[in-house]
This record gives sequence, C-alpha cells and structure tokens, in this order.
Amino acid sequence: MSKQTRMERVRAEREKLIIAAARELAEAEGWEAVTTRRLAERVEYSQPVLYSHFKGKDAIVAAVAVEGFADMAEELRAARTEAVDAAGALAKVAQAYTSFAGWRPALYDAMFHQRVDLPFADPEAPRELWAAYGELEEAVRPFADEGEELGLLVETFWAALHGLATLMRAGRLPSEGHDRRLALLLSRFTAKYP
Repeated sequence: MSKQTRMERVRAEREKLIIAAARELAEAEGWEAVTTRRLAERVEYSQPVLYSHFKGKDAIVAAVAVEGFADMAEELRAARTEAVDAAGALAKVAQAYTSFAGWRPALYDAMFHQRVDLPFADPEAPRELWAAYGELEEAVRPFADEGEELGLLVETFWAALHGLATLMRAGRLPSEGHDRRLALLLSRFTAKYP
C-alpha cells in the first residue's frame, strides 16, 4: 500500500470517527451539546485536526445528515421490497419513515431541522439524499395518475410523513393516534386502487 493510499485511508477513518462521535453525542445530549471542543476530546484529536476535516460544526452536522439519508434509504428500501403489493409497500414505507424519525431523533434533526449546507431537490444533491427520495418515489409511483406530476405527489407524501413525525415528536399530536393518522393518509393515496 502506498503512503498516499494509507494517508487517505487514515483520513477517511478519522472522518468516520468524528461523524460517529457527533451522532452519539447528539443522540445522548442533543445538538446543542455537540461542539468541536467536545468532539475533539471524544475522538482524542486536537481541534485543528477536526478543522482539517470539517470547516466547523455545520459541516459535521451536514456529514451526519448525509449518513442519515443513507440509513433512511436502506430502511425504506427494505420496507418497500418486503411488501407483496403497491398498497402494502406504501404503508410499509410510511411506517418505516415515521419510525426512523422517532427512533433516531438527533439524526432526523440533523437531516431536516439543523442548518446544513446541502442542496435539496437539486441535481447536485448528494446521492444519499436522492436514494432516500428515490425510495419514496418508488412507493408512490403506482398511485400517480397519468399526466400527474410524480415529483409533486412524492413531495406531498413526504411532507405529510415529515409533518406527522415532527408534530408527534414535538408532542403536538398524541402518539396514540399515529396508526390511525397513517391509515387516513394512506387511504387518500390508495383510494382509487383496490
């Protein structure tokens, strides 16, 4: 292995360590607790080493968000592909999405609530963002009418899931109505399809 290859591998491993430490700290104490000083202590590197990898906390949060979208894409894909029909796939994806938001609150916050310098709905968006969106699109596609803009339908479904997850996590919606709310949303999307 060349010296350059070894240095690149060490750098990539260090970045993964920093991202993992940020995720762990955020899940344990919230994003307010994630500072470059605390991360440097956790990973046992100096702050200048952290800054050699990331421009600051916002860049670290963005890296966590990208990882989160990769995780979400995997979970949505698994949910979608285990279903036996289109309606079942849509239901499993909806449940997987809202469960993801509930089980990983700090990660979900990094993806959707923290300030990150990531382009959304843009060809330049990281492939991980497009992968998560693509799973939503595949689940919604069978329910799009001919001539209907699939993208807008997917965005509407996504917005509904995000709204339900966010309002429930914030205590604005009682958790005991979650399954009924999801069923209502799904019935609106699948009403025309047996």
